[in-house]
Amino acid sequence: MPSFIDRRLNPKDKSLSNRQRFLRRARVELKRAVHEQIKAGKIVDVDAGHTVPFPIDGTSEPTFQQDRSSGRREHVLPGNREFISGDRLPKPGQGGGTGAGKGAASEGEMEDDFRFVLSREEVLDLFFEDLELPDMIKSSLKEAVTFKPRRAGFTIAGAPTNINVGRTMRNSFGRRIALRRPKLAEVDALADEIAKLEAKHAKPGTATFNRLVELRLELEILQRRRKVVAYIDPVDIRFNRFEPMPLPNANAVMFCLMDVSGSMGEREKDLAKRFFVLLHLFLKRRYDRIDIVFIRHTHQAHEVDEETFFRSTQSGGTVVSTALEEMQRIILDRYPSRDWNIYAAQASDGDNLAGDSEHCVNLLNSQLMKQCQYYAYVEILDERESAIFRSTDNGTSLWRSYRLVGENWRNFQMTRIAKPGDIYPVFRQLFAKQSASAKNG
Repeated sequence: MPSFIDRRLNPKDKSLSNRQRFLRRARVELKRAVHEQIKAGKIVDVDAGHTVPFPIDGTSEPTFQQDRSSGRREHVLPGNREFISGDRLPKPGQGGGTGAGKGAASEGEMEDDFRFVLSREEVLDLFFEDLELPDMIKSSLKEAVTFKPRRAGFTIAGAPTNINVGRTMRNSFGRRIALRRPKLAEVDALADEIAKLEAKHAKPGTATFNRLVELRLELEILQRRRKVVAYIDPVDIRFNRFEPMPLPNANAVMFCLMDVSGSMGEREKDLAKRFFVLLHLFLKRRYDRIDIVFIRHTHQAHEVDEETFFRSTQSGGTVVSTALEEMQRIILDRYPSRDWNIYAAQASDGDNLAGDSEHCVNLLNSQLMKQCQYYAYVEILDERESAIFRSTDNGTSLWRSYRLVGENWRNFQMTRIAKPGDIYPVFRQLFAKQSASAKNG
């Protein structure tokens, strides 16, 4: 008996369309649930599927049905033992039902929320929605695997530089044997025999003459056959074939630096976390292993775990240079630049101790920027302040000092954000550089 294996991505016919319709209807609620999970979860967990709770009353769909208080219904349900077709029954009065409703905790049953499983792509779609990323960048970030060409057999077409000489000569040798191409030694032997006969008999007799005619005819046939059956024919040529294979590039470390002074509230920390998540997704697309180092600072800087980084209520003054010094210490201790691709993302409200901004510039110019592939500084403003600081010439002492770093280092980017849609522009130049290098390569 034959067995059929359904390998379609959507084997249940209507499930895909139903799922897409449900996602459109419940997008607001799912988006809220995903953002709550991202806010409470870890940065690395964003790039994965999520199971989100969803209220049961949000799953109902509009349907047409007959009014219970009017009209006629002419059918008998299976399992009925009391009535037959044609019996007439009075309809129930309005308002007299005993259906489920609000009441004491002990009355009736309550339908609990159901849990809806979102795929990785659906989670990223919901996460990217507020960030206003271009569609090309969204697709680029969703591809988590890096591909590199790898040898995969042979092909009959390709670039001349990819010719496989060994396989080509092997095919040529087999074809020459099959078509019986005369060897050069056979041709030379006939030519030598003819030359000897001509030298030995200046005036050849009839027998010698006939022998010479036969040898010359045979030599002509061999030479003609060697010309017809080429030594290397186009059908012999084989090229090395390459296929894109998933191959990780290298290791990367991502430093997340954040000011946790009293002016950085929950809103500012949420915007900073979205920025860190976007950078992490970008790095994960390019590198196999990504370490994340969290450094929080007030007047002192400490390496902490992610929970402490976003949740701790510790506060104090603001000395930004302590975070840069801690980052440099960790690089020297665990992440040498010759072995790691170093990325840094710093989030702050711009406040800093008087005179410390110049020290930050010296640290960046003399040490950190020489080791970092990319350094992004994000200054988080209130939405009312964003209208005041539209010009990049105005700003806090830290902003003005960092502008000097940006003028000297192309891998240093800085921006101000007041809402999620402002986060992407800081990555625009980095993506543009990557696209240009890919085209040139």
